[in-house]
Amino acid sequence: MSTTLTVRLDERLAERLREFCARTGRSRSEIVRAAVRREMALESFEDVRREVLPLAEARGYLVDEDVFRDVS
Repeated sequence: MSTTLTVRLDERLAERLREFCARTGRSRSEIVRAAVRREMALESFEDVRREVLPLAEARGYLVDEDVFRDVS
């Protein structure tokens, strides 16, 4: 089952989407579904990051190099 969603785009973004679809051979629906999935995944990642960051900082993991140092 699927649901129809109406999205309003300004003319410039709509043109860029048309060009992108033509270049990639993908439909607008495919592009929008992928964009929504990606945005939701990023938000989920940020939620986890906000939860874990204080724990990591308390253990001395302040930058990526701290993690690489202990993992390598």
